[in-house]
Amino acid sequence: MPDRLSALDASFLYVEDHATPMHVGGVAIFERPRSGFSYAQLLDLVGARLAYLPRYRQRVLEVPGHLARPVWVDDVDFDLNYHVRRSALPQPGSDEQLFDLVARLMSRRLAPERPLWEAYFIEGLAGDRVALVTKTHQSVVDGVGTIELGQLILDPTPAEPEPFEDIWTPRREPSRTQLVLDAVSEGVQRPGEVVENVRSAANDAFATAGKFAETVGGVASTLRTLVNPAPTGPLNVRVSGGRVFSVVRTRLEDYRKIRAAHGGTVNDVVLAAVTGALREWLLSREESLTPHATIRALVPLAVRDAETAEYSTPALVGNQVAAYLVDLPVGEPNPVLRLQHISHAMTEHLDSGRPVAARGLLKVGGFAPATLHSLGARAAGSLSGRIFNVMVTNSPGPQVPMYAGEARLVEMFPVMPLMRTQALAIGVTSYHGGVYFGLNGDRKAAFDVDLVAGMIEESLEELKGAHW
Repeated sequence: MPDRLSALDASFLYVEDHATPMHVGGVAIFERPRSGFSYAQLLDLVGARLAYLPRYRQRVLEVPGHLARPVWVDDVDFDLNYHVRRSALPQPGSDEQLFDLVARLMSRRLAPERPLWEAYFIEGLAGDRVALVTKTHQSVVDGVGTIELGQLILDPTPAEPEPFEDIWTPRREPSRTQLVLDAVSEGVQRPGEVVENVRSAANDAFATAGKFAETVGGVASTLRTLVNPAPTGPLNVRVSGGRVFSVVRTRLEDYRKIRAAHGGTVNDVVLAAVTGALREWLLSREESLTPHATIRALVPLAVRDAETAEYSTPALVGNQVAAYLVDLPVGEPNPVLRLQHISHAMTEHLDSGRPVAARGLLKVGGFAPATLHSLGARAAGSLSGRIFNVMVTNSPGPQVPMYAGEARLVEMFPVMPLMRTQALAIGVTSYHGGVYFGLNGDRKAAFDVDLVAGMIEESLEELKGAHW
């Protein structure tokens, strides 16, 4: 039987265009050890781990006439050096130069004729640091059979990568005739799928994808929210092909102190900090805000599963992901009331939501937040842009140092994709005592994304100093 893409995965390919590449990214910054950390060592590390991720050596093959969804086939010309690339900043490279490069890399689509992922080893950063920038298409990471590459190359203990010898043998690619015969055979058994496949390929994929929103993140539990469209404003415009990227570095202890003083969860405090920043950003653009004004956020979360009685918010948690629609109270001037509104809304969702298991997510040790962010992007990509204004993914990570070979991971910033009418996407990851925000914006509509980043820091400080 052919390894056929699911309808949801195929929809991510159908809706992609030059302005909305459908990949999830990550920026990992490492301290170079005394022994060094070279491009060749990274190649050895990635190559050795690809045995656990067969999807990363497969490409998508279309079926003639779109009689069936595309299939995954082994890439007989797979070239690891093509996918793991080397780049450098003019020394001493600044963080601003790095993030400008990240924005340019993320704006480029992945080559559809090759396996749908890339990694960039970037040297020249000040402080003897190196960065690894990853791009993985949403059709690749499903959290069931395939996890994100960034999760697999990191370990809790340092170890020198061993030289890698590639002994992988690809399977022969099916012929066009075989693709058609397989499609016809399946069509006889399920004739309705033939019509669905042709319609999806003709850019009607949003309708198809919408049918699968529940299987991704349990969004169907928020039906009362879905009835009303999201508020209009500068966050919802037709995006261009350019991107801007900015980051925020904060400390986990600050969120814990705010939670202890005012209640809620660490994630509630993260959302409250984002809400305060978006409020100030809207006001800086002279947007009129009534006391009841809101911005609707899509918030995918890791949640408890049936076998996990309790977990600590900053720790790596069980193997479940759910997505919720939350109205952020940007019209409320009081930071504590904003936090309480968000806590109340999240409590309602968590009491009634339907989390969906991402099986196998934790079967391979490593850095799961990268995979959880990818699953969050899948939830966003399966929904119409009229339903929400901004995506905010928050994935708790390990609170111990992680290593790629012998290089210690210092910081990790998610890069979430933009939907067709969403000008800003925010990814948040906690790691080793820090909480790291990655803000991906449209170069035209969110040119001032650095301003939003600074406002998140100010909003957090406002929450820290708030008193009744």
